[in-house]
Amino acid sequence: MVTRSASASYAGLGKDGKGKISTQSGVLTDANYGFGTRFEDGPGTNPEELIAAAHAGCFTMALSFALAGAGHSQGDLRTSAKVTLDKDGDGFTITRSALTLSGHVEGIDQAEFERIANEAKAGCPVSKVLNCDITLDTTFG
Repeated sequence: MVTRSASASYAGLGKDGKGKISTQSGVLTDANYGFGTRFEDGPGTNPEELIAAAHAGCFTMALSFALAGAGHSQGDLRTSAKVTLDKDGDGFTITRSALTLSGHVEGIDQAEFERIANEAKAGCPVSKVLNCDITLDTTFG
């Protein structure tokens, strides 16, 4: 079993509040977040950006291991994720995570690459926890 942690604090309330996010690894230490970083273009991070980073990283690693498990040993993968936050009644809901993958893997054709990528998308632990539409666009070559 693997357990990871992060923490957040928020001083003040609502739009006037200012938050800090830190991760166990120290990659983020008191990173700023708040209304301005979530709903505007203020400096800092936000939960959706962190979910996008987690999804891109998790999926890319899952795909890398799936390709290795299928006997491939050489390749490069690059993934971006765009997480969409939509208004939902009085609140908000994450409705989509759009993965965009480009890759080159020696000894595989595009159809097989896409099949393994879609399996990795479905099996990635972050995909499993997200309760939203997950799409995957691939560029192979």
